[in-house]
Amino acid sequence: MRFAHDTECGLVATAGLVNTAGPDREGLPDVAALDQFITAHGWTGRHEHTDAELREVHALRPRLRRIWYADIDEVVVIVNGLLRESRAMPQLIRHDDEPYHVHAVPRDAPLATRMAVEAAMALADLVRMGELSRLRICAHPDCDNVLVDLSKNRCRRFCDAGCGNRAAVSAYRARKAAAHS
Repeated sequence: MRFAHDTECGLVATAGLVNTAGPDREGLPDVAALDQFITAHGWTGRHEHTDAELREVHALRPRLRRIWYADIDEVVVIVNGLLRESRAMPQLIRHDDEPYHVHAVPRDAPLATRMAVEAAMALADLVRMGELSRLRICAHPDCDNVLVDLSKNRCRRFCDAGCGNRAAVSAYRARKAAAHS
């Protein structure tokens, strides 16, 4: 099953945003890091480049992370809350040589609001299509990153932080050690 382009972009950006926060790391330590994140994920529209804006984005992350651990009813509560609080009003928009896609708040809305609504709209598509199982936690035992499995065969197990390679190397070393025993 293929999702709309804006849904996939929203899901990937949401997982990326969630993964910028961890128990022993801060992936968005300053405004410059937020600028890089915005560029990497193709965010357009208003961006104030302020510490206040950065704090608003930081405050959104735990709420979005909760979605990866929630059942469908809790996901719906979170998604509806994000849309309601943002006064979302979906509209078809075309800009920056992109085809028509859905924006639910104006491009001049605060960055954290746009991030919340983009996440909520993408997650609403997953709920509607019965595809919440595509939201996963990285299978590497030392990682708490989240991921979105957009593969056709739904086999993605590891995040983008190199965990798949680390798992493969560990398995290889274990096989070599077992062969020498």
